[in-house]
Amino acid sequence: MTVEADLTILLQGLVGGRMFPDVAPEGTEAPYIVFQQVGGRSVAFLERAVPSNKHGRYQVAVWAKQRSEAAALGLQIEAAMLTATAFQVEALGAPIADHDSETGLRASRQDFGIWSQR
Repeated sequence: MTVEADLTILLQGLVGGRMFPDVAPEGTEAPYIVFQQVGGRSVAFLERAVPSNKHGRYQVAVWAKQRSEAAALGLQIEAAMLTATAFQVEALGAPIADHDSETGLRASRQDFGIWSQR
């Protein structure tokens, strides 16, 4: 299974299945979660062997109608990520608050380092 599939299984229940890679479809009801890979650590060996694990830096954001709801769901996302068993996770900083002036939605987003099997 891919990291993206594992992330979806892990987090979609927090928002009634409304979880999407990169961006939510227009008109999606809040709250919803979007995620994307925003880098990671490159692993290489001198003997040119393919590593059995890979690392990705993933940004996970929850969008909601109110700041309090976004913050509460952000804390639930962090707890679920840090206790996940499908992959190893480290939080790469604290949650960041965000706002979309067009929709009026509020967000909590956080980056995670994820190690997974290839």
